[in-house]
Amino acid sequence: MKATKKATALRPRLKPAKRVARKAHPPRNDKEQSILDAAEKLFAQFGFEGVSLESISAEAGISRHNLLYYFPSKDVLYHKVLDRVMDLWLDSMAAISVSDNPQEALSAYIEAKLRFSHEQPAGSQVFTREVIAGAPRYAEVIEKRVAPMLRKDLRTLEKWAKEGRIARIDFTHLMFLIWSVTQAYADLAPQFAMLLGKPKLEEPDFAAAQSVLTRLVLEGLRKRD
Repeated sequence: MKATKKATALRPRLKPAKRVARKAHPPRNDKEQSILDAAEKLFAQFGFEGVSLESISAEAGISRHNLLYYFPSKDVLYHKVLDRVMDLWLDSMAAISVSDNPQEALSAYIEAKLRFSHEQPAGSQVFTREVIAGAPRYAEVIEKRVAPMLRKDLRTLEKWAKEGRIARIDFTHLMFLIWSVTQAYADLAPQFAMLLGKPKLEEPDFAAAQSVLTRLVLEGLRKRD
């Protein structure tokens, strides 16, 4: 009951949009940024194989020659798009390891993941396409950057369980479930909107999803005497 009251008190909701600094791979200038934006949009729609440098340059409003000045190949550009997505995604995963309050940390984590899906749907879709294909071009980066973050979060969850602050469950699959549900609100957003009878998902839809998911997670982790 205590965890349920805590979840109600937190009243999960999407906070005003926060622009996260892209630390690891900052664009050199506005031109590079516009190329990355154009590439992300097209890779999300058509995948790596379905996009050409010509189509990206046309979307960005520049010549192919000018695009190659910034990115020498489609592979390099694709990696840069995924690097940018990864930077933002990992920033949204920091809530658990920096908090000592399980309920607040998990609530903030879910909020951040849904915020990412709301603000960066194209980036999420590019990442999902790559992973579904078996990550042929990005597996090494995923293993190098995501696995350590996941292990750190799992250690924190295990610590809280040992302290009797949360119930012990399979925390790895808990994280997988949070990832999959929150990412669905980017990858499957058109279907969800269609079933809700609207052209696209709106802020209240993401807030409702956050409220439901937060309640389920916190209730599932509540210690029972």
